[in-house]
Amino acid sequence: MLIKKAGTVRRRLTGRGFPHLGTRVLGVAVVAALGPLVTGFAGPVAVQAAPSAATTATTARVIPAPVSMQTVPGQPFTLARDTKIVVGSRSRDVDGVAAFLAGLARPSTGYPLPVVRGPGDPGHAISLRLAALPSLGTEGYRLDVTRDGVRLEAPTAAGLFHGVQTLRQLLPYRVESRGVQPGPWTVPGVHITDYPRFGWRGAMLDVSRHFFTVQETKRYIDEISMYKINVLHLHLSDDQGWRIAIKSRPRLATYGGSTEVGGGPGGYYTQAQYKDIVGYAAQHFITVVPEIDTPGHTNAALASYAELNCDGKAPPLYTGTDVGFSSLCVDKDITYKFLDDVIGELAKLTPGSYIHIGGDEAHSTPLADYVTFIDRVQPIVHAHGKNMIGWNEIAQANVRPGPATLAQNWSLADGTKPVDDPLATAAVQKGVQLVTSPANHAYLDMQYDKNTPYGQNWAGYVNVQKSYQWDPATLFTGVTERNIRGVEAPIWSETLTSIHEVEYMAFPRLAGIAEIGWSPQHGRSWDEYRTRLAAQGPRWTVMGVNFYHSPEISWERPAA
Repeated sequence: MLIKKAGTVRRRLTGRGFPHLGTRVLGVAVVAALGPLVTGFAGPVAVQAAPSAATTATTARVIPAPVSMQTVPGQPFTLARDTKIVVGSRSRDVDGVAAFLAGLARPSTGYPLPVVRGPGDPGHAISLRLAALPSLGTEGYRLDVTRDGVRLEAPTAAGLFHGVQTLRQLLPYRVESRGVQPGPWTVPGVHITDYPRFGWRGAMLDVSRHFFTVQETKRYIDEISMYKINVLHLHLSDDQGWRIAIKSRPRLATYGGSTEVGGGPGGYYTQAQYKDIVGYAAQHFITVVPEIDTPGHTNAALASYAELNCDGKAPPLYTGTDVGFSSLCVDKDITYKFLDDVIGELAKLTPGSYIHIGGDEAHSTPLADYVTFIDRVQPIVHAHGKNMIGWNEIAQANVRPGPATLAQNWSLADGTKPVDDPLATAAVQKGVQLVTSPANHAYLDMQYDKNTPYGQNWAGYVNVQKSYQWDPATLFTGVTERNIRGVEAPIWSETLTSIHEVEYMAFPRLAGIAEIGWSPQHGRSWDEYRTRLAAQGPRWTVMGVNFYHSPEISWERPAA
């Protein structure tokens, strides 16, 4: 039986725009290449509650909260001019993590912080090494800080990178500065054992409604990687613009990408630029998941190639914000040849294991045609060596179970008690795991309140507390933790024209959603979290992040 989604029709703003506030490309240093891209995602692992030590004054600054953190009284470590970063494993990836740490701390401390290789832990050093720690999964780490040095161990380079993000937050916020700052550069003595709750911890950036440059996208990668996000979902096509060059269909980018919401110039990534973004994300242990939204949200493609329309006539380019009016022609063979070409080229450019085929709001596609379409597209994705992810509407089709398919659920959720959602139920009954993105909790383009200068409110106002207080495993009736692959925070760009505006909507909420994806649910509380979040304010200020100073948080401020 075909299922209609209850109560989750997206209502878009029409004719609303905001001035371009400019772009500031600051952020952390560009890091050395780290080798092969991480292509898989670990499933959920057993977790224990974060202990009360995580809330003490000296350590209550880390987001996401570690699984286990104990203080070591009287054992702070202080960086000095002779401090070295010692790499104990012969690995290009580990060398890259060490280079990242050195590149972060050198400008602010003024110290040389040489990266050296050695089997042991010389005095007063930060030691990074791979170690057999199977209980930590593929992304966990162990961090020990004493007055004699810092020892960071992990089963993989990804784990070391996540551990460096924790060490970064334990350092004074001035470490983010690009100029020399006064010390001391002291880290509290701690013992941390940490690993993620979910293997998919994503952030989605919509580059279709408004286009964001390579540098703007890299800046967002810099920012989200601080909070152990490991998936960047790029929404590359929609009614308003096509943003990736396809050599077999060049007009998709040159014509379909020539505009955006409000009639701006649009833009697109060349294949070399896209590969640059993918590689940069890989250096931050983030896997790019590209989305080509189908069968609806396709006006840019339909305007570029008339033969994709059922009547053979190309519509004009579209610069508004309505949804649900466009559709590929399900009955035409050219539709599937077109998708085979597009997905084939995209798959070659994308080392990650998933291609997102959209599937949402196909209101102009009859439901029977919609099922036929999804059933024909999934084998195309698999033929190019990838697995399929789509918005939760794909659960209406005959999707394959197991890792071959993921359904990204954007349905509205109560947050305090499970609600019935037919599409979530249909997905799990077919053996399909969910990536949870409840629009009224996780959509970062929702306004904070009625005074927010950007964004929308069709899913309601979403303040910082509401964005944090929900559990992926208790959103929907009949859906448990084993049905969840992870979480993702989308940001749609109908009203967002620059990365400056994206940051305002993403921060501080993205940090909380990252914690939902990483940290144990048991022991999380709003009152405790808001104290840790307050400590991020000076860090973001020094980095130049245009974050929203929510009145819900008693923000710490940088020293004069």
